[in-house]
Amino acid sequence: MNVKLIRAHHLLLACVLALLPVVTHGNTLERIRASQAITLGYVPDFMPFSDQDADKASGYAIDLCLKIAEKIRIDLNVPTLKIQYQPVSLNDEMNAVSSGKIDILCTPTPPTLARRRIVSYSVPIYTAGLSAVVRQDASETLLNVLNGKVAHTGPMWRATVNRGLANQTYAAIAGGVTETWIQQQMRLLGVVATLVTVENAEAGLNLVADGKADAFFAERMLLKHLLTRNYPSGNLVLLERIFEYAPTAMAVDREDEDFRLLVDTALSEMYRSGEIEQAFDKHLGGAGSAAKKLFRIYAIP
Repeated sequence: MNVKLIRAHHLLLACVLALLPVVTHGNTLERIRASQAITLGYVPDFMPFSDQDADKASGYAIDLCLKIAEKIRIDLNVPTLKIQYQPVSLNDEMNAVSSGKIDILCTPTPPTLARRRIVSYSVPIYTAGLSAVVRQDASETLLNVLNGKVAHTGPMWRATVNRGLANQTYAAIAGGVTETWIQQQMRLLGVVATLVTVENAEAGLNLVADGKADAFFAERMLLKHLLTRNYPSGNLVLLERIFEYAPTAMAVDREDEDFRLLVDTALSEMYRSGEIEQAFDKHLGGAGSAAKKLFRIYAIP
């Protein structure tokens, strides 16, 4: 064979091989079709959204992911589609998506700008609310500030807030948006306090119960579920105040618009059919009027 032709073949092969990782990484649906399987990623111990259930998973977000898998099974004509469950840690959840270890992160997270540098997001599936848990014997000054009972005007307000929040120990899950929010609030108010981070919500509640933290901040529904399950005696109290709201969604490959479109289509159909409302009733205690209005907003026509 001609030497030049051989070199041309080698060059073409090298170019094809160089492109393969990009094609494989950016085409989730083709990967699913070829393997006849979809890998659902989830964070364990994150009920009522996701939790480990033997070799499977359960929770609100898992139910939604199973509906997405069903749409893939029909649209791709893969009647024997296998569902694989892959637990991931809070520290590695985004890398699991971007590396292709999982096809979708079912457990909802806020789509921050930092996260969107490495992953893409579905339409929102839940609006999170940031709340705090304290001990039943928490100081009145701390409770007044956390409950918003201090007037928000004048220098006296700032001094009162500082007295209530200073010299306290607060806890948040490491690396999350809550940790960043607390740090921002401490800088904004000039509060001298201690912030400790924990691996998960259960560890944060334990710190408060043991007197090692004065308040633990996390997602309200998650806190409510853990308190009911682990602290039925009522020695820990979930405050009524919601400090921040944030839409949360499922993370998918940043380079794969076709897969994201399928996911958004499946979720939008669930919003319009009422299936998401049914999932709310089953796992989250029902949807209020505000949540139902957001259902109509989140669904893409």
